Amino acid sequence: MLKFIKAKVTKFREKTKQWTDTILQGTHNHYSCYLPKEGGFLSSFIFKLFFSGIEIRKEQTAVLQNIPKDAIIVYAVKYKSYFEYLFYHSRYKQNGMPPPEIGFDYEVTLLQPAARIFRMIFANLDSLCQNFALPDPYKSGYIRQELIAGRAALLSLVENKGFYRRFVKADTDPLRYLIEMQKNIDRPIYIIPQLMFFSTRPARSVPTLIDMLFGTKEKPGTLRRIVTLLNNPGKVFVEISEPLNLSHFLQTGEGEELSGEEQALLLRRRLLTRMNRHRQSITGPILKSKEELKENILTNERLRDFMNHHSESRKIPLWKVHKEADGYIDEIAAKYSPTMISLFATGIKWLMRVMFEGATVNTEVLNKAKNMAQRGPLIFIPCHKSHVDYLVLSYTLYQNNMPCPHVAAGKNLSFWPMGPFFRSGGAFFIRRSFRGAVLYSKVFSEYVYKLIQEGFNIEFFIEGGRSRTGKLLQPKLGLLSILLNTFRDGASEDMIFVPVFIGYDRVPEESSYMRELEGGEKKPENFWQIINARKLLKKRYGRIYIQFHEPISLNALLSQNGVSSMKEMTSKEQNALCRDLGYRLVNAIDRVTVITPHAIVAGAILNCSKSRFSYGDLISIIEIYMNYLFSQGVTLADTLLMDYTHAIKYVFDSYVQRKFIERMPGDKGNQSFSEQFATNESRRPLLEYYKNNGISFFIPAAFTALAILEKDAFQFSIAALHENYTFLREFFVNEFAYDVDKSPEYFLEKNIGVFVDDAILMPHPTLPDSYNVTSAGYRKLKLFSSFLRTYFESYWIVLNFFMRYPKDFSIKEDRMKKIQSLGNRMLKRREVERAESLSAVNYKNAVDFFLTHGIKGSEDSAKIEIYAAKIKRYLEYLPL
Repeated sequence: MLKFIKAKVTKFREKTKQWTDTILQGTHNHYSCYLPKEGGFLSSFIFKLFFSGIEIRKEQTAVLQNIPKDAIIVYAVKYKSYFEYLFYHSRYKQNGMPPPEIGFDYEVTLLQPAARIFRMIFANLDSLCQNFALPDPYKSGYIRQELIAGRAALLSLVENKGFYRRFVKADTDPLRYLIEMQKNIDRPIYIIPQLMFFSTRPARSVPTLIDMLFGTKEKPGTLRRIVTLLNNPGKVFVEISEPLNLSHFLQTGEGEELSGEEQALLLRRRLLTRMNRHRQSITGPILKSKEELKENILTNERLRDFMNHHSESRKIPLWKVHKEADGYIDEIAAKYSPTMISLFATGIKWLMRVMFEGATVNTEVLNKAKNMAQRGPLIFIPCHKSHVDYLVLSYTLYQNNMPCPHVAAGKNLSFWPMGPFFRSGGAFFIRRSFRGAVLYSKVFSEYVYKLIQEGFNIEFFIEGGRSRTGKLLQPKLGLLSILLNTFRDGASEDMIFVPVFIGYDRVPEESSYMRELEGGEKKPENFWQIINARKLLKKRYGRIYIQFHEPISLNALLSQNGVSSMKEMTSKEQNALCRDLGYRLVNAIDRVTVITPHAIVAGAILNCSKSRFSYGDLISIIEIYMNYLFSQGVTLADTLLMDYTHAIKYVFDSYVQRKFIERMPGDKGNQSFSEQFATNESRRPLLEYYKNNGISFFIPAAFTALAILEKDAFQFSIAALHENYTFLREFFVNEFAYDVDKSPEYFLEKNIGVFVDDAILMPHPTLPDSYNVTSAGYRKLKLFSSFLRTYFESYWIVLNFFMRYPKDFSIKEDRMKKIQSLGNRMLKRREVERAESLSAVNYKNAVDFFLTHGIKGSEDSAKIEIYAAKIKRYLEYLPL
């Protein structure tokens, strides 16, 4: 009887197994962690519609294109979220990218096809009957099998009770599972961090009531996600961090010799760090109150020790020193407000629409800077041509999902009522000079240290102030030195410098610049200037050009110089590094300068040697300059690239309309190439300003051309030019920043090659490194060298001042007034030819040069005679 019952049970189990195998299609691998790509039409349509307000930019998904075709792809999110899982599954499938079909520790039962749900239920029941346990996708090898088959997956790095599950219940850790899998296969596993942003505002150190009820902006609850998505379509976006190659992670670095568990912990920590830094590069660091920052700064050990020493050495009561330091923080500190920044963005958008015709931005390089922000704070170094600069740069960053930087602004801009507005937009204020203000200097340095330590990006103008000449000014190294000190003292792991060119077809402040160049006093900024600025809204100023240079990592720069740590450097070496970096940054801005039609036309007008000229004359000069610019790979304005002829004609006509140039009497205005024009002498300084916007590209050619002309022969060798080229570069060291990486010989040989290509020179048939000047080439050499005449005349005026006045005539203000008066007289007597040479900025640079080279007055006659002979000889070869 017992045998009979056993036989019946066995037979029943066999039949049940056959029936189960038939239903389960011969496998128990039916898991709810698998969401097939081929979902139902209705659910796909609903998800596509629901998630349509979430943006993924093309440059983000481009990251996936660089992953090897045979790689196993695993997406990673910080927090476990079915919302994000379903979005990535839907959107990536929609965009033709591998969607995450496997969800590590996710269960999406209700979205499965009905037949598959039925099989999952039977698979679970059958496993319970046979093994007294539910099927495990890890132990069964199902996940490994599906990943090797080419399906992508998604895992969460942080989830509720994650530690308890992994270390108490001993559930499988997805990261450790992937590590063990990678050790046993040849194909690489790529883990790709994904970040979803519901706001770009920085988190606050104290959460709000809404954060406590509905989740934070980083980790919003379901209701907050849905409301944000529905209320702000297009404002929710996704960023993709740099993929991590798991194979490389295991083979290199500190993880190589660790156990599997330790490797998983290290991997999770590294991925979370990468994602947190990426998030901070978008939102900025946690926003602390001004009071909290002040407390942190004033109570840090470095500043407290300094204040104690300052009190003892100056015999000042300590409480007075503390009070003074407290006041300095109030004078300096920004009061960063995301709400105000959002309002400013709306206002700047309107301003750009009213005053300008749009902006051109090289966002691909900006995205590189954005990625590098994960290594350390970004230090934006723009050129400074207008008060509009800091507005449009912050607005550009805001529009590209980057935090607005803290901007170092001159104390002159802290006037009421604009000062509080500027502070709320991120401005912190700096005095023009720290001379004698020892405690102020230390407090300011500690404030900058705190900004860098917190992870804020900073923007400052390395020229110190707005350029009144149109070209870049020499670097001011004070704030740069403070930043280097903060890095040396450990405020950040790296520091990323981002040089930025900001240019305009027309600069709004051109009239005030002309007044100051002619010797007028600069008017201090005040509220009435803001009121009067409304007149600018009635004019159009063309396009704005914003070009970002490739970011410069301070760690990489130190490594190139063979320095592992700044702490190893002496004070002298650090000063040399600061000076080198300052010139490197200025050169970088020069290299990304955009040449506008206004600049090229102004240059052609001023360098035309005739007292009157035709439009045809200008076009022939412009073609020579354009060919040179093309050979240098210079960035040209959109209008020059799209319609070169129309752009030049449009600017020329605008100069006629604005009376920069005038038609000659007798011409009927038939717009022919032979129609005659003359420059309006009173407007030449403004034309000089626009010419100087692009002069940096022509200076090496101008030095080379003048060195050739000075030889006064149609045949020469390159070796014979070295001395002249080097002298010119050193003579104008205060005017044009030299390239720290390249020697004069490099630029000389490079421009000789360009001149040969343009048929200006011909190589000598028998003599090596020797060249002949062609008949057409002589005129072109004159046109290139003409860029220097203004500066030679300015320096000639200053040298004449030193010829006439002794050393004891040293009052600075009187000196400049005398030079300006002398320059006006020399122009009237035709001892100098160009009105634009009467430039206060050029005078100052010339005075600085001669003083540092031993000329302080008429007593230094021997040195004066040397430079006078040089200048007069060069002026002989320069066209009038």
